[in-house]
Amino acid sequence: MLDLVESGRPIADVVKALGISDQTIYTWRRQDRIDKGLEPGLTSAETSELQAAKQRIAQLEAKLAVHRRASELLGKVVPPNGGSRPSR
Repeated sequence: MLDLVESGRPIADVVKALGISDQTIYTWRRQDRIDKGLEPGLTSAETSELQAAKQRIAQLEAKLAVHRRASELLGKVVPPNGGSRPSR
């Protein structure tokens, strides 16, 4: 699709031929320019890495919530970051 546009074919023709919106073409073209270093922004690889990191953080937060709840139920609340509670 991007090759068609870069070869000089009008976007309107590509839209009709492929049955996709012109906005989709502009979005893909912009991302391609970012990936090639021609425009500022997050590359596809960086976006993918960021998404994976966010998913992993969500998994770890869910796991931490389970551990905190278990600690509360056992009466031994453990503070975050592995710190120790002061004695009472």
